[in-house]
This record gives sequence, structure tokens and C-alpha cells, in this order.
Amino acid sequence: MGGLNQLRRDLCDGVGIARLLNATLLLPHFEVAAYWNDSSGFADIFDVDFFIHQMDGFLNVVKELPANLVSKQPVFIDCPKKNIPFDYIDAILPSLLLHQVIILRPAASQRSDRYPMFAKAARCQACYQAVRLAKHLEQEAEYILGKIPRPFLALHLRFEPDMIAYSRCMYDSLSNGSLKLIKAARDGREPFSGDLAVAWRRRGKCPLTPKETAFIFHALHIPLDMPIYLAAGDELLEREPFLSMYTNIYTKNTLLDKEIMQKVQGNSKAALDYYVSLNSDIYIASYFGNMDKMVAAMRALKGNWKTLVLNRRAFAEAGLRGLNDADLALHVWQTHQEAFISGRGLALPDCFCLNNTDEN
Repeated sequence: MGGLNQLRRDLCDGVGIARLLNATLLLPHFEVAAYWNDSSGFADIFDVDFFIHQMDGFLNVVKELPANLVSKQPVFIDCPKKNIPFDYIDAILPSLLLHQVIILRPAASQRSDRYPMFAKAARCQACYQAVRLAKHLEQEAEYILGKIPRPFLALHLRFEPDMIAYSRCMYDSLSNGSLKLIKAARDGREPFSGDLAVAWRRRGKCPLTPKETAFIFHALHIPLDMPIYLAAGDELLEREPFLSMYTNIYTKNTLLDKEIMQKVQGNSKAALDYYVSLNSDIYIASYFGNMDKMVAAMRALKGNWKTLVLNRRAFAEAGLRGLNDADLALHVWQTHQEAFISGRGLALPDCFCLNNTDEN
């Protein structure tokens, strides 16, 4: 369950688990939380035949259960969270041999660093070589890319009610409409207060507002007329302060025909943002979620190192010190000087080779 890149990550983890157990992988049927309002299947978003072809020699993958197993009732197995020791061979393999068809929930790998090399290889192949978007989505994304003047910056701007509620952070000066949406999304997760709230923010746990993101952009001397592709969900709150400062904005909603956008929902929208972000000249993330980890790593594989994650911790620490705008801007500039990242150590770090040479 989750957004596109969480589903993709779970798929890659599922490949590693299947290879570890010497099992055949049945292409997944996505379970999507109601929040995403999306019923897209694997084939609606990803190129199925390409995935199966690329996994040949690493793992046997099938679209449907073979005839002799169709009548089998799948057995659901819940896996513990990552901070609990877990061994798939001891805990899962006996059930697989007994029942022949099992479904793991969630598929997130536990201690994948201990996988044998053959399982790591299959997982990396799936994540970085076998997963590509369905052709119709790639065509729409290429159309978007053709409409944006080069060079352009892709910004993954996150400030939605659910993530703010999950962060348990409080914000001053938000609109009443935003506050109501955040309150509705809290679902019992009350925001931190007092010293705990200050400590939490100081650790960089609070998402940047679009206004704060605009301030950081200006401090980094990003030109106000820079073409920016805004990779953001429809639920993005408080976007006006950013859009009033940086006005040369492009989005999938403004570049694609309404008829097309009506057919593109949920994870398909995220897929367009992912593809454009991957192929942008510069990629900046205001947060560091699953999409950002995957985009950063894929851009590294393509040799594009102009990827930046805004430093929420440095910004929060400076703000809590009461710096004026000029000093805060200087601090932001200094803390981001060496902040471009290579992608190593992000999504599936075992898939990257390490070397001792300096990178320019």
C-alpha cells in the first residue's frame, strides 16, 4: 500500500525475497490506500513484458498463476517491521513449501544486507534495470519534457495534509483552510508541543512550507525566471507564496490536455512526475521521501549529479536561533554549498559499487 514509489520499492523487495526463497514471482496486484483514490494495476503503470524479459536469468516471473495452482487459496503472511529480527528462510519457506502460493504483507525486505549475492543481484536488477513505465505514460511524459524550455529545474514540493499530520509538527500563519485539512488528517496524532516540538523541529523532522522553500531557493540564487517543473500532488497546501515568487512554473495539469488528465489518476500522475524529474537538468526535493530516494539514485546511474535535497535541519536550527532574513539566507547558502548528492546510500545502496576515487 502507498504511493507509486513505495509500491515500486516493495516490488523490488519482493523480487529479492522471491529469489532468496527460490520461488516464482506472480506480478503483484496493487493494494492502494483509499487516500490515493487509485485502482491502477501493475500493467497500467509499468511495462510488464519488459519487466519479465529483463528478469530472465535472475528470477522466474509470471503474469498469472499456472493452471495447477489456480485453485489454490493463497495464504497471507504478515511480516514484522524492519526493527525486528526476521529470517525469511526459517519463517516463510516452510509455509511456501506447504501451501505453494503465499502473499507477503508488507514485502519490505528485512536485513537485506545479509542477503546472499544472488538475491541482491535480482533485487538490483528489478529496481534499476527491469522497471520502466508503460509506453503510454512514457509518451505523455516525453510530451511534457518537450514543452519545458531547457535547462529546467524539477522541484518535488511536499506539503500535503497527511504528511504534515504524520510529522506531528505545528505551523504558524497557515490559512484556516489548510489548518482544517491538516486537523482532519491527524486521525488522533496530536502535534507535539513545548520542548518536544522544538527538539523535533531542530532535528529537521518538519516538512518545509512552500514559503520556506521559496526563501531557500532565493538564498541559493536560483533565478526568479528559472523554468521550474512542479512535481506535486493536487493536495499541496500553501503553494501561493512559492508561485508568487517563482512564476515560470510548469505542471502536468497545465501541459497536458484536460481529456488526457481525466484518464490519468493517482499513481499514474506520480509516474509522470517521476519521469520528468528523472530527466530534468536539476532536481530538488523539499523533503526526502521514497520518490526522492529513487529519483536521486536513478539520476546517479544516468550520470546526472545535479540532485539536491533541501536541508531542513540546518534551516530549522538557524531559524530557532532567531537569525534575521539576511543572516538566515547566508547560512542557507553556506550549508548547501556541498549538498549535491550522488544517489549512493539512498535507494538500495547495495546496488552501487564503491570506489576510493574522488568524484568531480
